[in-house]
Amino acid sequence: MVVARKISSKFIYFFGSFGGILFGYDIGVMTGALPFLEHDWQLHNAAVIGWITSAVMFGAIFGGALAGQLADRFGRRKLILVAAALFAVGAILSMLAPNHGSYYLIGVRIILGLAVGGASAIVPAYMSEMAPAKLRGRLSGLNQTMICTGMLLSYIMDYLLKNLPANWAWRLMLGLAAVPAVILYWGVLYLPESPRFLLQQHQDAKARAVLMNLRTDDVSVVDQEMQSMNKTLQTHDQEQKTSWLSLWRPRYRPLVIAGVGVAALQQFQGANAIFYYIPLIIQKATGHAASSALLWPVVQGIILVSGSLLFLWIADRLPRRFLLILGGSVMGISFLLPAMVNWLLPNANPLLIVLFLSIYVAFYSFTWAPLTWVITGEIFPSAIRGKAAGVASSCNWIGSWAVGLLFPIMTAALPQEVVFAIFGVICLLGVLFVQRKVPETRGHSLEEIEQQSMKKTGD
Repeated sequence: MVVARKISSKFIYFFGSFGGILFGYDIGVMTGALPFLEHDWQLHNAAVIGWITSAVMFGAIFGGALAGQLADRFGRRKLILVAAALFAVGAILSMLAPNHGSYYLIGVRIILGLAVGGASAIVPAYMSEMAPAKLRGRLSGLNQTMICTGMLLSYIMDYLLKNLPANWAWRLMLGLAAVPAVILYWGVLYLPESPRFLLQQHQDAKARAVLMNLRTDDVSVVDQEMQSMNKTLQTHDQEQKTSWLSLWRPRYRPLVIAGVGVAALQQFQGANAIFYYIPLIIQKATGHAASSALLWPVVQGIILVSGSLLFLWIADRLPRRFLLILGGSVMGISFLLPAMVNWLLPNANPLLIVLFLSIYVAFYSFTWAPLTWVITGEIFPSAIRGKAAGVASSCNWIGSWAVGLLFPIMTAALPQEVVFAIFGVICLLGVLFVQRKVPETRGHSLEEIEQQSMKKTGD
């Protein structure tokens, strides 16, 4: 690929973040497919249901860690292409699952998760390295908008296909995930490699060409950015080749703890319990069949997309820490209120829980949902960015997998309100973590963030 060829920066940013569509669609599609799959295969085992739902997240744990390491060796762009191809294959294989093939479907969805985890690790890093500091929050947040859009598209497809026979409905829902994967592959073919990766590979001319393309030919801005990146890379070249143990060096440790902690907390706060199981949550609250509640995921998806668009407007106007603290506080209260209402008013309308969950989704959508990917994309130093982003992605998917696997088991043993109260406590613990461990990164270049951390640790 000729990097010097002029490509629209909007095209680069759009397809650079389009990977979010992939795992957004797969996060959402099982919400509608699961009730039909349960009916078609007569699934009643909560553990099997949990494994089928969470298998993608389990695979993503390893996909994120592996992709982070490979991205430092082969580049961000190539890994996104591999993830798109693997995702398309996994979606088609899921659609072709044999009848009552629970273990086959779990295995295929684990493979699918490798692609999802890889994309979740590489896309934020790629976007943060392509974006200028003043727009980084907004453009990195575009990744979350893509995730939410993918979820909403999957909810809409689930709703449109709900009148098909059960054995056709869930297969088409899962198989259509191949469509955004093919679109992503086509778009990324035309994208340049990250300029920071090109500099690490001593391809200075190509790195400059990419920056000139992205910075509207502003030579002074490009020169300054090249100097800043080269200065940081020269420091890294004097060090030994980074290993996994390098993540815990004193100069890197605070930023690694902050980024990985935010990534893990985002999922342990329980968001995916809503996104995967909202029809089953309503079924348990009202007694109506889950397959008749597929309009609710569409409502949740609209809230998510609206919140992600709001974030694009406020991303670089408000401090990251303020938004995380605000969102975590309201999210925690929204999860605790159903238990309090159920205790004080046992005969309250059971659909009241949907109101509280909608408030949770609204605040999650413009705070923790997008900011997690913004922070993991910008907080890690260049020398360890690939590995650290991989670890953060894996921890994020560990939380997602645990929530997806355990939620149906927990709600089978405990009242739903108690389960949500547990998530509410975790949300409030996340607020404390942000206050104590997460530095403010808005408006700072990637190199400045690293230098500030070095000053604090005296390294």
